[in-house]
Amino acid sequence: MRFLEDIVADHDENQQIHVICDNVSSHKTALVQTWLLLTPNVHIHYTPTYSSWLNQVEIWFAKIQRDVITRGIFPSGKDLDKKIMRYICEHNKYSKPIRWKYANPKHRITSNLIESVN
Repeated sequence: MRFLEDIVADHDENQQIHVICDNVSSHKTALVQTWLLLTPNVHIHYTPTYSSWLNQVEIWFAKIQRDVITRGIFPSGKDLDKKIMRYICEHNKYSKPIRWKYANPKHRITSNLIESVN
């Protein structure tokens, strides 16, 4: 709630605010839902369940946080930007495509499973 309230405080009350959240239940509590009804300019969009590519984006930002930002010293925003870009350029020299595969077919959601849940 504090995060949402901080976002709203930094914007004009007529400005539409869109927040993207994962499907964690804490984002869907009665408190949050009530707050959203009272704050109609805020719209929450939930990522799809099992959205692996978004997890990879989170991992990428966590790597930047861990490898560049944590315990870093940045005299200016421009210096921080320069160091992050240097990290990205160095990473891109050796990057390889990720080859996705689903290792355990028994864990896949099938239409039979969906029908039995409904």
